[in-house]
Amino acid sequence: MKKETNVTLVTIGVFIATFMTAIEGTIVTTAMPTIVGSLHGMEIMNWVFSIYLLTNAMLTPIYGKLADKIGRKPIFIFGTLLFIIGSLFCGLSQTMIGLIAARALQGMGAGAMMPVALTIIGDLYSIEKRAKVLGLNSSAWGIASVFGPLAGGFIVDTISWHWIFFINVPIGIGLMILIWVYLNEPAIEREAKPMDVLGSLSLMATLVTLLLGFQLLGDQGFTTFVISLLIVSVLLFFFFIWAEKRAKDPVIMLELFKNPLFVIVNLAAALASGFLMGIDVYIPMWMQGVLGLNAAIGGLVLAPLSLVWMVGSFLASRWMSQMSTHWVLRIGLLITTVGGTWLYLMPFESNFLWFFAISTIIGVGLGITMTTSTVSAQNSVPHEQLGVATSFNTLVRTIGQTVMVAVFGLLMNAVTQRELAAKQLTEDADIMNKLVNPQTAKQIDATLLVPLREILYDGLHSVYFAGLLLVVLALALTFFVRIKSGRIIES
Repeated sequence: MKKETNVTLVTIGVFIATFMTAIEGTIVTTAMPTIVGSLHGMEIMNWVFSIYLLTNAMLTPIYGKLADKIGRKPIFIFGTLLFIIGSLFCGLSQTMIGLIAARALQGMGAGAMMPVALTIIGDLYSIEKRAKVLGLNSSAWGIASVFGPLAGGFIVDTISWHWIFFINVPIGIGLMILIWVYLNEPAIEREAKPMDVLGSLSLMATLVTLLLGFQLLGDQGFTTFVISLLIVSVLLFFFFIWAEKRAKDPVIMLELFKNPLFVIVNLAAALASGFLMGIDVYIPMWMQGVLGLNAAIGGLVLAPLSLVWMVGSFLASRWMSQMSTHWVLRIGLLITTVGGTWLYLMPFESNFLWFFAISTIIGVGLGITMTTSTVSAQNSVPHEQLGVATSFNTLVRTIGQTVMVAVFGLLMNAVTQRELAAKQLTEDADIMNKLVNPQTAKQIDATLLVPLREILYDGLHSVYFAGLLLVVLALALTFFVRIKSGRIIES
């Protein structure tokens, strides 16, 4: 007789996987100055982060399809193994190019770990309990946001930066053993359908050109190369649609997009994720550039957002059992809109303590929104498509973040450059970069500080306004549908 899944231990394994992938960003960010000092290559260090996100997103939908086709356990273990090997090579890297290549491999593994972990939660828990478990799982991001910088600093100071990667190896091996022993899936009836190789390759190519194009757009603006990448991504997307219509077993079934619930919750997730990037990137810039505070305060004011995310998930869990899904989603987006509006209306000379309250409100709102979107996306499809639905929800969040980081950067630069040209305060083209770093800001003429901070304030407010529009648009989308008892009815 086949042994039953140990739900508690497997859930703990899912939490560990989430924490491992969540802390990867914060712990590496802390160690990066030391890594650059050791390996050099400051001009390409951004690729240490970019390549991880790129390979992660590129393979996420493929892993989702494979998780449905051959099972969660083998795909999760394969992804974890890739993550471990990538971590090992990261720690062994002797050049920045080598580190970037290893991070690409690490990202390929993470692309399986996160969405398949969420799919496993969808398998193990009913919809009534799932949001609560997702709330506990999301707390890993809050813990990582606080623990990551502390752990990174401690490891770099006491051992060496190599160990921020080596530490993943024993933890990852333990995680693989945990899932291998205690997760027992029912046998999957495999249909004799070939893997959609053409669709998979064209989808990966579409995602690579799209995300790479927007990443370079944020760095370089609208260059010929960037425009070419974006055009190619559009052409590849149409080719992907053509391939999926002809595939016997498509990697993403186009019928999913005939389901309004699936479309709306994923669009809301993408828009809300874009808004989140505006908060994560530009509130610390306000703390440092406008208020002149140190970087620690900039990170500290965001801590409530991560920590109360779990509170929002718990609220979503309770409300989804008491009211229709569209109302829970609306409440989450409405709370987020309140926080975003308050941020946009903050005056120039604001005490930084107010940002703790704003961060808390936005954290609760996004916790409700993201948890509801994940559960709703899973609940809107048959169980045999759960992996595809979950991985697609993860993918659209990544796309929303990548696209909006580039858009926000362009908007910020356009406003600040326009204001600098209009006021003609200085000929120093690097003045705004100096302003946002409290250390280099001390080198700026004291008479220029206030007018430069006002320019930065105007640029930040343009970003916050654009972010607020995203949330309002997501909220408006929820009024196109009416959802009741897990079903969706067009208004």
